[in-house]
Amino acid sequence: MRKNIVAGNWKMNLDADGSQALIEALKTKEFSNDVRVAIATPAVYLAAAVNITAGTKIDVSAQNMHQATSGAYTGEISAPMLKSMGVNITLLGHSERRAYFHETDALLAEKVNTALENGMEIIFCFGEELDERKSGSHFDVVSSQLSNALFHLDASQWSKIILAYEPVWAIGTGETASPAQAQEMHAHIRSVLTGQYDDTLSQSVSILYGGSVKPANAQEIFAEPDVDGGLIGGASLNADDFAAIVNAF
Repeated sequence: MRKNIVAGNWKMNLDADGSQALIEALKTKEFSNDVRVAIATPAVYLAAAVNITAGTKIDVSAQNMHQATSGAYTGEISAPMLKSMGVNITLLGHSERRAYFHETDALLAEKVNTALENGMEIIFCFGEELDERKSGSHFDVVSSQLSNALFHLDASQWSKIILAYEPVWAIGTGETASPAQAQEMHAHIRSVLTGQYDDTLSQSVSILYGGSVKPANAQEIFAEPDVDGGLIGGASLNADDFAAIVNAF
């Protein structure tokens, strides 16, 4: 049975003291036992985050990783490096990585393979731009992103995959897809998985919604039957707001 998950993506925010203070604040919160909780901190804080969260229910995720396991890639971070720090989850394919660093579906397929070969879980991000939504091609865009980066995997490998649908037009804009729009896309995603694999697999994969989720709208979004949680941006930088979102189920 798929799990409800709320993951906070801190992006490039906070200094070392602020990062520690936020994690310490999160440790004081009561989180629903039915929800898995993760935080994706900047890479420079990952080791400290693993240490501070030890013994809690908070998982620590990377925001990205390189497709090679080692080599002359100055400034990059590999899966073995993450694993050696106790980090066993990574985001891949976030819209900002696609837009600003030109990550393609083909590159992401390589990163997916490397992460899985190293026993890591993946929160795989994907979603359409505003012009794609307006043109009515959003379903095709999402289907293509999934197919190009993930459909080479065999069914057994999907136990390590968490999907995060993020309508790009609703990230950091204050705009949010309506609960009905979120459900419509999540149901489409599940149907695409059924078509490629089978209904058993599609019903086992957690699909998160990522697009300006806040305490005020989380409960309504999470109530939709195919929405299994959220990938939270700005609201994850506030312990009270993040806890309220986790407990919105």
